[in-house]
Formats: sequence, C-alpha cells, structure tokens
Amino acid sequence: MVKIGIIGGSGLDNPELLQDYQEKRVDTPYGSPSSALTCGKIKGVNVCILARHGKNHDIPPSQVNYRANIYALKQEGCNVILVTSAVGSLREEIEPGNLVFPNQFIDFTKNRKNSFYDSDKVVHTSMAEPYDAELTELLCECCNELGFNYDNEVTMVVIEGPRFSTKAESFMFKHLGADIIGMTGCPECNLANEMGIPYQTIAMSTDYDCWKEGEESVTFEMVMKTMSENSEKVKKLLLNVIPKIGNNDSEFIKSKIRTIPDFPKPGIMFRDVTTLLGDSEGISRVNEVLYNRYKDMKIDVVAGIEARGFIFGSMLADKLGVGFVPIRKPGKLPGEVVSQEYELEYGTDKVEVHKDAIQLGHNVLVVDDLIATGGTAAAGCNLIEKIGGKVAECVFVVELLGLKGREKLSKWPVYSLVCFEGE
Repeated sequence: MVKIGIIGGSGLDNPELLQDYQEKRVDTPYGSPSSALTCGKIKGVNVCILARHGKNHDIPPSQVNYRANIYALKQEGCNVILVTSAVGSLREEIEPGNLVFPNQFIDFTKNRKNSFYDSDKVVHTSMAEPYDAELTELLCECCNELGFNYDNEVTMVVIEGPRFSTKAESFMFKHLGADIIGMTGCPECNLANEMGIPYQTIAMSTDYDCWKEGEESVTFEMVMKTMSENSEKVKKLLLNVIPKIGNNDSEFIKSKIRTIPDFPKPGIMFRDVTTLLGDSEGISRVNEVLYNRYKDMKIDVVAGIEARGFIFGSMLADKLGVGFVPIRKPGKLPGEVVSQEYELEYGTDKVEVHKDAIQLGHNVLVVDDLIATGGTAAAGCNLIEKIGGKVAECVFVVELLGLKGREKLSKWPVYSLVCFEGE
C-alpha cells in the first residue's frame, strides 16, 4: 500500500489538505523531527505531512534535523516522499512562478549530518540518479493536465544558508551547470535514497537569485510573497498527483499481464499472468506491494492455492519471514489431509491441506493468482477454518469483476492488486 510522506516547504504544510487527519508526535534514534506528523488521507491515499522548518517556520535550513525527518517518515511506513520548497532560478527560461522538478543536485552544504551511516559502519549509497523518474513523470503529466508551466531535467545546487548567495557565487553556480538554487535539498534527498524511499522535489521558482541584471536581488520577503501567491498551484498539483501515485503500482502490474482473446473458448478474455511472472521488475513490484500491506499485520503463515498461488504465496511468505502451506488438488499431499468440496458449473471438485499444517488460532493469509467465481478460494478458506486457523485476508493478484467472486468470499476480507472488467 502506498503511503506518501510530504515534507512541506514555505506555507505548504497545511493539514487542511487532508481528510480525517490527526497530529502524531514521534521520536527517532536521531532525535525529534521538525514537527509533529499530520496524518490522514488525500482522495483515499494515506499521507503524512511534516513541516520542514517547524509549524511556525522558525527552524533555519542548517538547523533542520534532516535525519530525524526522513527516519520519522520511514518509521511511519511512508514508501514515497514528495517535498515542496522554494528555489531561485539560475536560468532566464526558468521564470519565477514556474514549478521545477530537478533530476540532479550539487551539494554545497558544509555543516549538516548527511548520512545515517556515520559511526557504526560505512555504507556507500549510489547517488547517480537521486530523484525518482516515475514520480517526475507523473508530476509532469499532472502539470500538463492542469496547464501549469514547469521545468524538469534540471540541476539544483544546494547551499548552506540561511544567507543568500553573493553575485560571484551566483555566477559560479551558473557556470558549474546548475539551473536552480535552494537550501534544503541536501541532505534530504540523499538520506531518502539511503532509506530506499523514492523521492522527488516540487520546487517553486521564486526569483532570479542575484545574477540577473535589472532584477531585484532575492530577499526572504520576496520568496514568501511569491510562495504565498502560488501555493494554491502546488496544492492543486498535490491533490492531482497523489491519487495517481496511489494507483501507480496497480497500473504498472496490470501492464505486465497479457490478455489473450477467445481462450480457452470463444468470448473469454484470458488474463495471462505468465508474462508478469517472467518480468523481474513486475514480480518484484507485486511482492513489494504485498509485503508493505502485510508487514505490520500479525500473519503467522501464508497458504497458497494450487498452482500459481504457490508462486506468489511462497515469495511473500519468505519476505514476511513466515511459513508457507500449500492447498492442493486431491491426491497430491502424502500426509493425513482434510478436504473441502466445492461446486463447479457442472459437478464438484475438492481441495486438500495437511491436517497438521496450521496451529490452532494461527492467522493465515490465503493467496492465489486470480479470483474469478471464488469457489476454489472459498473452499480454501473453509479448509483453513476446519483445521483451526483464522483467515486474516484473501489476496489475489488479479480480480475479474464480472464474475463476482468477491461475493462468495463475503465472510472474509478480500484484497486484489489489479481488476479487470468482464470475464
């Protein structure tokens, strides 16, 4: 499940963006974050907002506890981070008021803790592509839909602050190849990378720093005025992009599943997951999404339904650090079994499980590749309960909505990664 951390820049950490929100004070091994977390939902997607400079904007850039901020969001389960900030433009074409999505940074900070690994061990984190390309693509797509001017594929130079640049520094940064200048991008971005969290900045160009002749040199009042005038633009962007990010995993996984018309008989659209299984990034994404959903749930064992449920179920069990139980067709298990019969369109069938496979009261996650009419899955769940287990949830990679299998599983919670209309 996607949970988005938003680190708010000047004037953009407004909890009114969220529904059903509550403030949560947290602590970390690196100290307290800049503010309490404001947690809630935006259009159904879980979100946590953190005020980078404090609720009263009283923490200067060099005094921000970046490590505590990133760690706090990781600790709360955020697996995507979007940040907002003000930047100065070092290019004529990046006009004040434009939104900017950097893809590179140059770090000119001097006095900040820039790694989680500074005492107990040395870890060299790759930083060749520090910003997340998928997030950038979604942000650009939303800007096009909303008609907002934006710049991407730009380099941000990050300075210590809180003072602004001299003219000499401003010209130097231009000659180094920087396009925008800010005070908060580092070590925030590199710390998110160390934690393995996709990260992207939504920067707002507020001024031309001090390099441009004929333009007033930047002041804090100028920055705040421009940010105030344009903050609604950033809010609209967040409200549009967050649902897209929430559905991004589902759309990506769906794109890896091949549809074969008229198989196994005319009129059937067969959803072929073998193409998903053959795609390393696709299968990794499935496992990651499911792991994030169930890692904080009390799952004692994963049960997979023959046959492709074995594949998805055993991978997830390994990642969760729990055992795996196969639910099989008759005659496949060597030990003493318990059986459950279920109805087919014509006749009946059975599934079986070893009698001693599950301990009394264990919470069991039932996994299969696809839910169609739901008969096999319902039989599997009944089997689990027959031998004393509790069904925590039934999870499927694919759900065929037209066959209404979910109705047959109304006794138990059901979750599916992707849905297809029709049969």
